[in-house]
Formats: sequence, C-alpha cells, structure tokens
Amino acid sequence: MIKVYSIPECPWCQKAKNYLKLKGVQYEDINVAVDEKGREEMIGLTGGQGVPVIKIDNNIVVGFDKGKIDSYLNI
Repeated sequence: MIKVYSIPECPWCQKAKNYLKLKGVQYEDINVAVDEKGREEMIGLTGGQGVPVIKIDNNIVVGFDKGKIDSYLNI
C-alpha cells in the first residue's frame, strides 16, 4: 500500500504523484489540507508538516526523491 500525503498547491507533491503514475504505481492520495486525520497520521510518521510524504509499505520518503522512491518500489 502506497500513500501520498500532499496538498493541492504543492508543485513537488504534483511531481511525486506524476512520477508514481508514470511508473504505473497506484497510490492513495491524502490531502492533508482538508483531511485532519491524514494530517495527524503524516505528522506521526515524520514529526513535521512538510509535504510531500510518501509511505511505501513501512518506508517513508519526505520530499520528492526519485532514488528513494525507486529503491522502495524495487524498480
């Protein structure tokens, strides 16, 4: 299960989601601007409020880091 914690106006969030789509990866998008439970979950994972946060299984990627995303996806 892959989750992307993001906000609509974040260009790096959009780049991360587009990258996952390009790779053919399905994910759940959690808009932390309106989803309070999702925001609390994200803060619990990272201790911060920076987006995007990508959770791939039990691995966390803060920001848009193609190398980490690929390694966690085993691409």
